[in-house]
Amino acid sequence: MDKLKQLILENTRLESPRFLPEMKLYLAVDDLPLWRMGEDGLKEHGLGTPFWAFAWAGGQALSRFILENPETVRGKRVLDFGSGSGMVGIAAMKAGAREVVATDIDPVAELVMGLNAAANEVDLTISTEDVVGQDGSDWDILLVGDVCYDKETADAVLPWIRQLAANGKDVLIGDPGRFYLPKMGLRRIAKYHAPTTSLMEDSDLRNAQVWTIDVESMGGAGCQA
Repeated sequence: MDKLKQLILENTRLESPRFLPEMKLYLAVDDLPLWRMGEDGLKEHGLGTPFWAFAWAGGQALSRFILENPETVRGKRVLDFGSGSGMVGIAAMKAGAREVVATDIDPVAELVMGLNAAANEVDLTISTEDVVGQDGSDWDILLVGDVCYDKETADAVLPWIRQLAANGKDVLIGDPGRFYLPKMGLRRIAKYHAPTTSLMEDSDLRNAQVWTIDVESMGGAGCQA
């Protein structure tokens, strides 16, 4: 683990995402090797795709919304699902959440979330457990950033979060217009121009939006675009 921690620290830099000056994260930057590593290079270091090394546009938008509307999470038990860097969970703690459980099935993300939480002087409960399918009784609100990047993931996650919403849980989704996020049954509550990186996105600026699930209009909405 010490070797992995050293690898992360050598290949990221503690910086504020351009849209979130209130926090600092260990992020890939273009003058460090991680930025230029291909799939083979990452495998040599025992890494998969380093989703945890980037401030994704949907997560930035969701974090910005939470910081601007702290009553959304204040005093609540929060689940930050698919947390990656821990960015959204850190925003929730800064906004006064009672507790944040940050989950990501990537064990490298678990380490990175710990580093980022410490850098921002907040406490996160960090887990690599796959929580999809759980009843949500331990959380008051579910925060979901950038999970609809492929059909398989969207089809696995969206029915579950819709069911949680139908059962009375608050759900907020941050997304920059990805193909696999269906708009039926969603209500947009905020829109931002979120800076990102063209290395992992198709643009340096994405029109990222924050959505909530409108249970009354959800009907039989599926998980296809």
